[in-house]
Amino acid sequence: MTLPGSPAGDTRRRPRRHDPGRRTRILDAALDVLVEHGLAGMTHRQVAARADVPLGSVTYHFAGLAELRAQAFARFVELQDAAFESLFDGIGTRDEFVAVLVDLVHASPARRRSAVLGFELHLAALRNPELRVLAEAWTRSSQAVLARFVGAEAAVDLDELLEGMIMHALLAAGPRSREAVRATIERAVEPAGRGGGHVRAHGL
Repeated sequence: MTLPGSPAGDTRRRPRRHDPGRRTRILDAALDVLVEHGLAGMTHRQVAARADVPLGSVTYHFAGLAELRAQAFARFVELQDAAFESLFDGIGTRDEFVAVLVDLVHASPARRRSAVLGFELHLAALRNPELRVLAEAWTRSSQAVLARFVGAEAAVDLDELLEGMIMHALLAAGPRSREAVRATIERAVEPAGRGGGHVRAHGL
């Protein structure tokens, strides 16, 4: 039985379902797959399943896995730049600044995801010049935010300290206490004149 207006033998193609967010959804799914399986374990099929799209949609939008990874990382950095800057909105005291940094090290599940993706990007950037440019731009952006509080030179030291602490927190079987993390960061942002710190609180 055929439906009214659809004669038997009508082989005209159905109009494609309008899905303007599909490409972005694929990129977000690719980031989820990178968190779960890493660069080496990522496949088109996994991304398609996570995005709930046909496999052909992934290969239609992206020429290959290398392009998909690169554009997924670019989206990640764009989102992280905005999120990192927003963390420091309204910060007016040294204690508030330190509290934000402690939270970065003692990550929530959402921040743990971001940390894993960040390290996956840096790992990939070791052998990919395009991704190295992206990673370096992200680092400069993060340091520019920190520099508003501690100055440009000290922001480099603080950024490197935070990256190391976050990596150790991800790998450790039992993370350091918040008190220990706070003590380390407080020593690093010791205001000028108090001694014991190599990063000076700048404008706080």
